[in-house]
Amino acid sequence: MLSEQIVNVSRRLTETALQNPDGIAIAMPLGRRADGGRKYRTCTFHELDEDTNRLAAGLREFGVRDGMRLVLMVPPGIDFIAFTFAILKAGAVVVLIDPGMGRRHLIGCLEQVCPDGFVGIPMVHAIRTLLRHKFPQARYNVTAGKRWFWGGRTVCQLRCTDSTSFVPPATFADTPAAVIFTTGSTGPPKGVGYRHGNFCAQVDQLRDTYAIRPGEIDLPGFPLFALFNCALGVTTVIPDMDPTRPARVNPQNIIEAIEDWQVTQAFGSPALWNVVARFGEQHPTRLSSLRRVLSAGAPVPPRVLESMKTMIAPDGDIHTPYGATEALPVASITASEVLSDTSAASRSGAGTCVGRKFSGIEWKVIRICDDALPDLADVDELPHGEIGELIVAGPVVTVEYVTRTESNAAGKIRDGSRVWHRMGDVGYLDEQGRFWFCGRKAHRVQTATGTLYSVPCEAIFNEHPRVYRSALVGLGEPGRQDPVLIVEIHAHEQLDRQQLFAELRDLACVHAHTYSICQFLVHPEFPVDIRHNAKIFREKLAVWAAQQKLAT
Repeated sequence: MLSEQIVNVSRRLTETALQNPDGIAIAMPLGRRADGGRKYRTCTFHELDEDTNRLAAGLREFGVRDGMRLVLMVPPGIDFIAFTFAILKAGAVVVLIDPGMGRRHLIGCLEQVCPDGFVGIPMVHAIRTLLRHKFPQARYNVTAGKRWFWGGRTVCQLRCTDSTSFVPPATFADTPAAVIFTTGSTGPPKGVGYRHGNFCAQVDQLRDTYAIRPGEIDLPGFPLFALFNCALGVTTVIPDMDPTRPARVNPQNIIEAIEDWQVTQAFGSPALWNVVARFGEQHPTRLSSLRRVLSAGAPVPPRVLESMKTMIAPDGDIHTPYGATEALPVASITASEVLSDTSAASRSGAGTCVGRKFSGIEWKVIRICDDALPDLADVDELPHGEIGELIVAGPVVTVEYVTRTESNAAGKIRDGSRVWHRMGDVGYLDEQGRFWFCGRKAHRVQTATGTLYSVPCEAIFNEHPRVYRSALVGLGEPGRQDPVLIVEIHAHEQLDRQQLFAELRDLACVHAHTYSICQFLVHPEFPVDIRHNAKIFREKLAVWAAQQKLAT
């Protein structure tokens, strides 16, 4: 009976290894052959499963025990995937964090999580040793590479462990599995507590909704997606790119990998697909094997959807799943539906349609409230068509923050034994049951005459041919804020500010929801999140705008 209750996503890797031992689990790019072609290092599902068993056995032999938190900081690749599964198999909690979030945020997040150890490259351990007073519990440290003076074990030592008698400790749906940090786009990054049940539910939802089948081949532009692949029996082809800077990807590297491996699915941020789409517009390319493209982190511009549709298989489509670090996936929509049905309304200020909810999700749009809502009885659910804030519940929804725990009161709503998550997004449900995203709750501008929402307002100005993107911010106290529209123009455009601002004002006057916007600024390059290079840091722009206004 006990074995039937065990829940651990790493067990799915073992099941795949039994069903398809010789199938390629991971292909990792190396150098070039003499003919210029790419070389790859590969491992099979059986090899990966055996490797994770040895690593997990080595961690247990080292002293790692159930529930201990191990920070994983190695580059995307075979070791990253293997150690994630190994830590889960060992019964420990893997801590995943974006190294590109900046030194101050990075050190602060790691200090708050109170890690029991680090699995990282030598540079990580050098810094850890220098800041050892911040990590007093970190005694179980593993070096991926050459170990110097800091002690602990090496990856090579763990891989020498005899795993023939290793039995993974029992874990269950509610057992802690991971701590994953938010991007910090609307405040300091917070550590989200994932449980094994969350991971397994995510795998099931993605598999069933997108009809992902064993034997497919995926190119993930975001390292964590590779973990779902291994649990689904899907080959992972690691792209030659810096995942923290998707907007700077070399599109030829992406196209080359897709063609080398006949990739059937690819996941990346809108910033990545924008680069690939622009390349495809200039160099017509047909990726005939690619039938499913996924993009998340921010809405994908219709122009990018149109370009990518011409590049992939004729019967393929682009899917844009919607969610958050705390709750993923929540909803999804296809490029076909966007281009044929919703994009025109979006351009007119209706918001961005993110589609219908996944089968395991419950959702409600409630009256916007900046206070805590302790119980579901405290919410005021709104009818379809009325803008409010979105709350969600379901097996993929995490129930707590494990760092900055004061955020739980503001972000979670109790419903008996269940927990609803407040997405922090505003929007509305249409009569077809689709959610239309109108921006972040924290980004709404509260003027003396009413509330302006970022996405519907910005859509109007984004139609200007010289505007690359725009951001609405409010200056002053909520309730008396002055709306300011900041634009980033396309590169190489000549700028006549007075003419541009006059044209933007003309656009504003056409629509009732933008009529009150009469202040405009030009910013050279918007600050965006590290993870997706797509979410605009409007808080930073608001500070900058206030400084600009003071200077004039």
